[in-house]
Amino acid sequence: MLRSMSVVLQYRGREVSDADVAFLRELVERNPGASRRALSSLVCKAWNWVQPNGAPRDMVCRGLMLELHRSGQIVLPAQRQIPPNPLARRRRPVPATMASERIRSPLSALLPLAFDQVRRTKDEAVFNGLIEAHHYLGYMQPVGEHLKYMVRSGDRFLACMAWSSAPRHLGPRDRFIGWSKEERRRNIRFIAYNPRFLILPWVEVPYLASHILGRMARILPDDWQRIYGHRVLVLETFVDPTRYRGTCYRAANWIALGRTTGRGHKDLTHKANRPLKEILAYPLTPRFRELLRG
Repeated sequence: MLRSMSVVLQYRGREVSDADVAFLRELVERNPGASRRALSSLVCKAWNWVQPNGAPRDMVCRGLMLELHRSGQIVLPAQRQIPPNPLARRRRPVPATMASERIRSPLSALLPLAFDQVRRTKDEAVFNGLIEAHHYLGYMQPVGEHLKYMVRSGDRFLACMAWSSAPRHLGPRDRFIGWSKEERRRNIRFIAYNPRFLILPWVEVPYLASHILGRMARILPDDWQRIYGHRVLVLETFVDPTRYRGTCYRAANWIALGRTTGRGHKDLTHKANRPLKEILAYPLTPRFRELLRG
C-alpha cells in the first residue's frame, strides 16, 4: 500500500510535501559545494517552477528553502554573502520639471495622444522626478510587476501614470469579486493597481484625465501580456476623499467599491492609522468574476 504524502509547508502558492523535503535534502547532499543561489536554480529547473514569462521563480524558491531550513526540515549551506537591500539604499528621485508653456486647449486639438512605456528606459528618471516634484504624495517605488507611462501630444508631455501589482487584502474589492482566499492568492496577479496619476500642473485640458483612463484600459492589458506573460482583468485605484472626488475615474466608468480600513497591510493593532481611501475599480471584461474565481 502506498503511503499518502503529507503537506509540511504552504509557501507562496506551492504545497511542499514530505517527498519534496526528501528531494531537497538529497539535492543538498549531492551538491556539497553549491551556494544557496545555485541550489535554488537547480530546484526551479527540477520542479519547472517558473513565472508566467518563463523566468525561474528563484527568489520565491530561496524563500521557501529558507523557511524549511529555519524549521529544521533541511540544512542549507552557510550563507556566503548578504546581498544589499536595494529598497533600503534607494535614494529618492531628484524632483524634475521641464520648460513648458501652459497648455490650454480642447482635447481634440491634442489628439492623437502617444503613450510611452518608460520603465527601464532613459526616460524613467524623468518620470520619477516629475512624480516627486508635482504629485502631492511624491514618488513611491511601485511593487512587484509594474509599468510607467508618460503621455504626450507630439513633443509636449501631458501626464504620468504608474501601474503595479495590486494589494493582496482589500475587503470591498474582494467582496465585489466574490472570490475565496485561495482564488485570490492564485489570481491576484490579474489585477493592476494605479498608485500614481499626474496631469502635469501646466496642463489645463478638459476631459483629458478621463480620456487617458479610457485609452489606458485598452493599452495596458496588451503591454502586461508582452512584458509579464499574462493579461490583467481588472484595474483598481485609491482616491483620498478629503482631497478629490475621483471625478475623472467616475467619468471613465470606474466603479466605487467602498473604503479602505485605514490600517495598512502590516497592521497589528486593528486600529486606523492612516487616511481612509475610496476604492475604485474598472473591470476589463464582463467575465472578470468567472475568470478571477476560476
